[in-house]
Amino acid sequence: MGGKIRIAVLHFAHETVTFLKNDTTLSDFIYPGSPARGEALLKAYPKSYMGGFAKMAREFEDVELTGIESPLWPKTYMGSGWVTEDAFETLVGKMIEGLKAQGPFDGVYLALHGAMAVRGVPRPEAELARRVREAVGRKAFIAATFDLHGNEDDEFLKHADMGFAVKYFPHYDEYLQGERAARMLVRMIRGDYKVAHATRKVPILTATVRMWTGASPWSDLIQRALVWEAREVDVYINVFFGFPFADVPDVGITIQVMTNGNEKLAADVAKDIADLAWRKREALLSSTKIHSIAEGVALGKQAIAKGETPVVLADHSDRSGSATFLLKEIIAQDLSQVIIATIADAGTTAKLKASGAKTGDAFDMDVGGRVDESAGEPVRIKGTILTAVEGHGQFWVAVKFGRDNVLILSTYLVQIMEPFSLGALGLDIHAFKVFAIKSRVHFRRGFDDNGFAKTILLVEPDQPFLGTVHLDLLPYQNVDLKRFYPYGEAEFPA
Repeated sequence: MGGKIRIAVLHFAHETVTFLKNDTTLSDFIYPGSPARGEALLKAYPKSYMGGFAKMAREFEDVELTGIESPLWPKTYMGSGWVTEDAFETLVGKMIEGLKAQGPFDGVYLALHGAMAVRGVPRPEAELARRVREAVGRKAFIAATFDLHGNEDDEFLKHADMGFAVKYFPHYDEYLQGERAARMLVRMIRGDYKVAHATRKVPILTATVRMWTGASPWSDLIQRALVWEAREVDVYINVFFGFPFADVPDVGITIQVMTNGNEKLAADVAKDIADLAWRKREALLSSTKIHSIAEGVALGKQAIAKGETPVVLADHSDRSGSATFLLKEIIAQDLSQVIIATIADAGTTAKLKASGAKTGDAFDMDVGGRVDESAGEPVRIKGTILTAVEGHGQFWVAVKFGRDNVLILSTYLVQIMEPFSLGALGLDIHAFKVFAIKSRVHFRRGFDDNGFAKTILLVEPDQPFLGTVHLDLLPYQNVDLKRFYPYGEAEFPA
């Protein structure tokens, strides 16, 4: 090839909890820094997919990257429901305009998630790929990166050439998959890789809290994929665990295999891993112990008495971030030296910001609740403000109350993945015996896999709210649970 290899870079990601009542609107994607274009887009997530892609692509001297105007993650993060059709059409329309205006391109990189749900668009990532294909033509190549919680089937790869999903949960390999996408996109453009695909759906549906890849049986699926990639040259495998809190038609486990022109090998590998998942279906759904909130707090007290601290109380089911059930129980059982991080409360943080709240101010306000029944009732907290700062698109307030407890208020849902991140608020993390957080598995990155926490307890309310493991009690309209194990007579080919 002569001249520069021109690659367009786009980003559009959301993990949509369709059971939340607050839609993800156009304004949620528009804030200082978003949408981003050019170098600002390429540098938006330096330790994630985008960072890996840009770094690897630029190791090829003849590659030129163009950051097309794209939305970053919405300011609501994962604490919002259906993406509106207006948001999707407006943002995608801008992206396609940018592709056409700044083309032609030899390749396109799409930084996606895979579990976005858009009103009126059944498979938004596949629809984006279709429109990108129309804009750049058949001669260009398209590669993407995904979260393993993507809800995917074979539709995306009808329009794109390759996709690379992370293999670990927590997602340690985002940067690596970005590097893979860049390397393989260049290889396809140079004619060195002629992709063949195979896709298999496995009718198993369960909550994300069960999907920790740090232990069997979920780790068994990933290890099988890694062995295939190691033993066969040019084989790439995606094991999508699925995201059950998006009420969309392509939920569930999906196996995708890509090879260099070997269709039979792709089909054989996809069948092997899909069959393994089906054989382990009972273990996949019984591997994680979930406690009621009252039981979990009581067990936390026992762990404190035994010196088995720090303790993590992880409310995996709170999808709005506003739930107060765990906070209430901590107060009721009179725990001390607890940090609650965080309670999402846009109204309260807005009032505090407007009033100029500062360190040392008295605090006496209702917090949390209000959003819907899954958030519970507000809780009255009386204490002293330790810090009140703005950062990462949110207003943060840390309040000391009770017996050396600290409550952190945020504007939107926050998953605390690393205890050390709380140091940014001026807190000494070693002063706490209990960390009460809102997270499914991501918290294991900083609390478990590094040996920080001595006791880990996953909790959820008694009621089957939005993030529950009791999926059969959620109001699905686009998913027939009877088609999935363990909710009906799921059919899987022998």
